[in-house]
Amino acid sequence: MNKRAGGMNRRQFARVAAGAAVFTAVGSSSGSPAGGSGRIRMGGPVFGKPEEPETWARAHRQAGYRAAWCPVESGAGDQEVHAYETAAKQAGIVIAEVGAWSNSIGPDVETGRKSVETCISQLDLADRIGALCCVNISGSRGPVWDGPHPDNLTDETFEMIVEVTRRIIDQVKPKRTYFTLETMPWAYPDSADSYLRLLKAIDRERFAVHLDPVNLICSPQRYFRSGELIRECFAKLGPWIKSCHAKDIRLQDKLTTHLDEVRPGTGGLDYTAYLTELAKLDDVPLMLEHMKEEEEYRLAGEYIRSVAGKVGVSFD
Repeated sequence: MNKRAGGMNRRQFARVAAGAAVFTAVGSSSGSPAGGSGRIRMGGPVFGKPEEPETWARAHRQAGYRAAWCPVESGAGDQEVHAYETAAKQAGIVIAEVGAWSNSIGPDVETGRKSVETCISQLDLADRIGALCCVNISGSRGPVWDGPHPDNLTDETFEMIVEVTRRIIDQVKPKRTYFTLETMPWAYPDSADSYLRLLKAIDRERFAVHLDPVNLICSPQRYFRSGELIRECFAKLGPWIKSCHAKDIRLQDKLTTHLDEVRPGTGGLDYTAYLTELAKLDDVPLMLEHMKEEEEYRLAGEYIRSVAGKVGVSFD
């Protein structure tokens, strides 16, 4: 593979990937975090709609969070963006993610065009505010933007994802942040290996990894071996991971196969493996999501902290 602007050549990529595998193997054998501090930042939404940067930051600290979702939209002026970035830094909070949730590869051309525009503006916002990453999913070839489709996991779609991701990154040319694609059960990247393929094919320094292991669990085989799946993801993708999501999944005992997303602590995800591997990285946040009530977030955070305590991991 020829080296492109902002990318890595094959030898450089192989060296980093090999280092990731050795790094994780050493950490696993020693029983303690390798490379990281053994501490993790937890993040999530805050309730009560704080309207000023300082109260917004204070609400996160009061909730026990050291990471936050981006608090402004892409149309925000530079003064507002700077105010939130400053408030976050002063409170010791990182802005983990800017969402760009849209479908760039769907059947409707106009929808795809608007999606690319959304990704460009959100990636630009992430760079302006100093977020760790801008995240989207790769999309779907069907009418439901995040749904399954027979063409999602094809070579043609893979090439579409490569092309549109390059276009987004090359348009913005981010200096401080990264564009990432969240892992999914029925769309690329649907495994650690397919994410590695995308990293190689997209070949942009500012393309990185967003990990949501629950989204990768799409079978009983993966459900009952989620620890193995998680360790594989960190072994292969560790150096590129910028942010992670925290939720859980439950396999129902009815035919054929029913898997439901649930609150952390009420499903089968191997959080011991998840937290142990995440603590080996350098300050990658774990973001609670997809719950409706403040009490659910409190219980989820409480569960995750209890598991962390058992494996010698702490939260800032």
